[in-house]
Amino acid sequence: MPRGRAKGGINIFTIFPLTIFPFLIYMFFILFSGNGGDTGLPGVQRTLDGTLFTVPMLSGVGWRFRLGDLILFIGLITLSIELIKATSAKTSSMINHAGSMAVFVLALIGFFVFSSFATSVFFFLMLMTLVDVVAGSMITIVSARRDFGVGDGIGQ
Repeated sequence: MPRGRAKGGINIFTIFPLTIFPFLIYMFFILFSGNGGDTGLPGVQRTLDGTLFTVPMLSGVGWRFRLGDLILFIGLITLSIELIKATSAKTSSMINHAGSMAVFVLALIGFFVFSSFATSVFFFLMLMTLVDVVAGSMITIVSARRDFGVGDGIGQ
């Protein structure tokens, strides 16, 4: 049996929604960032605002690349991969969409209920999962219609 495949030939990597990885990274930093102190902000905000590196620009200012930017970058990469995976109309793709919906619902609950998730970085990660759910489902439907010959002009 090839690696990464469960019984029945379903590829585990196509079932699992990759958009969960940026959330796991975010939660890792929540665990180790402490509290926000007297600022009223979640403790993770201070961690997310930490500069990883600065690039000098021709204008004379420095462009700061923060930890939050890195997490969003990872989120964009995983979203891109998820949208490419959505072009398949296989059963594993449908399971992936259900998993993506679960990730979105959990992110939505976390955003509204827990103060550590009430940051702009997490909000944009949550929007990426919404795009994954909506666009991924639409791409799968269009791909399935094309693959099965359903569309304009059928039955006329």
